[in-house]
Amino acid sequence: MTTQAPSIRPAAEVRYAAELAALAAQDSFPRPAGWHLSPRAVRRFLLGDPGLGVTRKFYGDDPLVDRAIVSLMSQQGLMLVGEPGTAKSLLSELLAAAICGTSALVVQGSAGTTEDHIRYGWNYALLLAEGPSERALVPSPVLNAMRSGRIVRFEEITRCPPEVQDALISILSEKALALPELGPDAVASAAPGFNVIATANLRDRGVHEMSSALKRRFNFETVHPIDDPEFERELVLRQLAERLGAGGVTVTGEREVAEVLVRTFQDLRTGRTAEGVSLNRPDAVMSTAEAVNVLHAAALEAAYLDDGKLSAAHVARQLQGVVLKDSPEDGKRLRAYIDHIVKERAARSGAWKAFYQTARTLKLG
Repeated sequence: MTTQAPSIRPAAEVRYAAELAALAAQDSFPRPAGWHLSPRAVRRFLLGDPGLGVTRKFYGDDPLVDRAIVSLMSQQGLMLVGEPGTAKSLLSELLAAAICGTSALVVQGSAGTTEDHIRYGWNYALLLAEGPSERALVPSPVLNAMRSGRIVRFEEITRCPPEVQDALISILSEKALALPELGPDAVASAAPGFNVIATANLRDRGVHEMSSALKRRFNFETVHPIDDPEFERELVLRQLAERLGAGGVTVTGEREVAEVLVRTFQDLRTGRTAEGVSLNRPDAVMSTAEAVNVLHAAALEAAYLDDGKLSAAHVARQLQGVVLKDSPEDGKRLRAYIDHIVKERAARSGAWKAFYQTARTLKLG
């Protein structure tokens, strides 16, 4: 007998199964055809309901969540655009998990994505043996979603060639997909509840621009970076606790260190400090997701290579791996930030002093 190894990152519907069940048990509000939860319950799943023990999962623009839910009730698809690391994929996963019970129907956009990933392919052994048949047909995630009345997620859609993207046009317009190999009248019609959530990275604009016809089939929503430092710090600490908890790792001092980390990321992301000093923004993505990665790496260093007390020095050592990704000039920009802004703050704060003492030794080019 074999046992399945635990997943590093279970799907949202698995991670939050208890919360989804609690919401469903008391959900008396009207729901669209095919939806597992009402729109009100979906909103509470994403934004939290302390009375039911439902945690907040999406940190950002609450009205955006409302608009996204309304879009998915309509005949339009939902297009989430934004800078890298702004939780577009997380938002699409949470919406799919709450609305249809699964976030697993996914098309990952890339240069290698073909129309088969959107429409269907064939089991060629069966195709040769018995000809075109339902048994030989291999449905795409989109076709599976249509037949079952669920949400399909299309990640990084602008990474796909235009002719592949445009395979969605008739699906979104007619809510049907012709299957001519199975007969002249063979059509897969979408069941109630079907829709598409697509994501696109603003830094990929121009890679494969979407056609006007396809754009008209989507409602566009921009997911902005979190601009409230306290809100972002809460999210970073929550994500750190989940990651460390899954591995049975404990550290101390994370709250004070998160303050330094989030302030640094906010300064570099916006190009302006809390004191009003203008900065040269790095080309690197200083997103909340990257902040979580840095704090997690720093915590692992503290737990496994140090005494378990997380300090801003651990964060400083991990920072160059984020900044030195895109442009050699970013090292100079970070060096200027350390030599001026961080140095000044170090004179007033022990955490900033630890950050400065380590950051000034970094090799930034």
